[in-house]
Amino acid sequence: MLTVTGLIGVMFGGAAGAMLRLWVGNVVSRRAGTRFPWGTLTVNLSAAFLLGAAFGAWQAFTVSLDGLGWGIAAVGLLGGYSTVSSLSLQTLTLWQQTRRQASAGYLLTSVAGGIALVALGYVTGSATSDMFMQVLG
Repeated sequence: MLTVTGLIGVMFGGAAGAMLRLWVGNVVSRRAGTRFPWGTLTVNLSAAFLLGAAFGAWQAFTVSLDGLGWGIAAVGLLGGYSTVSSLSLQTLTLWQQTRRQASAGYLLTSVAGGIALVALGYVTGSATSDMFMQVLG
């Protein structure tokens, strides 16, 4: 059920995620250069891993994904952190610059890498929560 507290939590999570996205994107772009959107790729792939890890860990502790914690962490923080709209724009920009291979490679790496990292994150999150359950248990 949506509550004012939940909405405020998602809002603050989203703000924190957006600030983190800006910081990570800028750090990576400064180091790797801006000819290719390395910053956005790093953000999107790390967001996929983190969402998978959160989902894997979350399932060990609760069966519901509609609680306040999930709303703040996944919907707010990681939703604000992920940049699929930037991915779309940068893919188009590379294409318009007639950098067809870079455009296709970026899109393929983002999608395939995102799926692979969600899966890896899920396995990591599940294993981590299993270890916590054994220690606490």
